[in-house]
Amino acid sequence: MKDFKKLIVWQKSMILVKDIYLIAKQLPQEEKFGFYSQITRAAISIPSNIAEGSSRHTQKEFKRFLEIALGSSFEVETQLLLIEKLKLADDELLTIINQTCEVQKMLQGLMSKLVT
Repeated sequence: MKDFKKLIVWQKSMILVKDIYLIAKQLPQEEKFGFYSQITRAAISIPSNIAEGSSRHTQKEFKRFLEIALGSSFEVETQLLLIEKLKLADDELLTIINQTCEVQKMLQGLMSKLVT
């Protein structure tokens, strides 16, 4: 798999990153170095690992990078749930949580199709 930009999971994870940044901007100033930094880094890790993994020579190597992307997506979901629980962002949060879960399912589906 060389052209990661054609992967729908990569495309959706790029949209997720944009939406995470929009939510992160809503966080209170005192959270700019806490949640903001953590959640944006974890979100960026998702499409980045998909892209990096696609350049690998074997499906086993690609799958390992997808596993890392999946782990980052669960980190993002956890942080979003904490932001929701602490009421630090608006109503769009549920939509972004659902986007995150969709990316997780897509990653798991892609991993299950790889021959390792």
